[in-house]
Amino acid sequence: MTTQLPLWFEIGSMVILLTILIVDLLLIVKRPHVPSMREASLWVGFYVLLALIFAGVLFLIGDAQHGSEFLAGWLTEYSLSIDNLFVFVLILAGFNVPKAYQQRALMVGIVLALIFRGLFILAGAAIIERFIAVFFIFGAWLIWTAWQQIRHDENADQGDSWLIRQVKKFVPISEEYDGGKLRTTVDGKRMWTPFMLVFISLGTTDLLFALDSIPAIFGITQSPFIVFTANVFALMGLRQLYFLLGGLLDKLVYLKYGIAAILAFIGVKLILHALHENELPFINGGNPVPVPDISTWMSLGVIVASMAIATIASLVKMRRDAKASGEKLHLGAPEGDNH
Repeated sequence: MTTQLPLWFEIGSMVILLTILIVDLLLIVKRPHVPSMREASLWVGFYVLLALIFAGVLFLIGDAQHGSEFLAGWLTEYSLSIDNLFVFVLILAGFNVPKAYQQRALMVGIVLALIFRGLFILAGAAIIERFIAVFFIFGAWLIWTAWQQIRHDENADQGDSWLIRQVKKFVPISEEYDGGKLRTTVDGKRMWTPFMLVFISLGTTDLLFALDSIPAIFGITQSPFIVFTANVFALMGLRQLYFLLGGLLDKLVYLKYGIAAILAFIGVKLILHALHENELPFINGGNPVPVPDISTWMSLGVIVASMAIATIASLVKMRRDAKASGEKLHLGAPEGDNH
């Protein structure tokens, strides 16, 4: 039997986490800048440590199930958030956002992601409570998303989507940025700055990623509290991670395969769980189907292994490519000396 978490702990955790996010947002508004590697590393380390401490508290106040579900959920959402970060990189580069104001754009993207995921968590929890067979839909969606993840064209132009073209037709947008302002005046006419297009792109991206991330974590836990806190912790420190990884993001070429493996695995787990709890009359006469029910600890192992293998493989390839490039330069040098 699962231990119920105290109400004061759930409410207190929500208040503290949201307060940290608000303070983080205020710091960006008051002091926009490009963080140093040391600053970004310290912030990312702080948020990761905070998540691990929170998991430890869940083990103590709750039980092993609460703690393991949070860890698996947080790691899943963190991996999906890094995938989200890839698209953020393309958007900020596509719109040539000034470096000093990239933190502000990232923070807006993170806040929008939190809002969309919060809404989907409420909707998802309500649907699951009334209709457990929705896991068939969630599972199929995640498997399809995993396939799309592998086929995804990372070179697609994020700054020229259909929605952005329509906005440009009807909304006056200035050619240049005006600091960090959203509105500006050009030749006496009030206009929106390109930040408006950036925020729209970030918002639509967040909406699409929320459609993937919420079914994924509901495949690990049905606790709305754990789902929400795992999402918040996954989004915390994401903007600092953007500056910490820098140009490394586009070099982690196999990371998308690790994320695809996680999504496909959870998709299969959701379908198996739906069969295990089956209520549909046209499947086994409405009775539960005797299929394996994947444990949270197995899910945690698959998630960690998928991300570790994908990251290590990417780093090995990066080193081999760098070595091969160096060897080519070295071999080419004597030819230059002979001329």
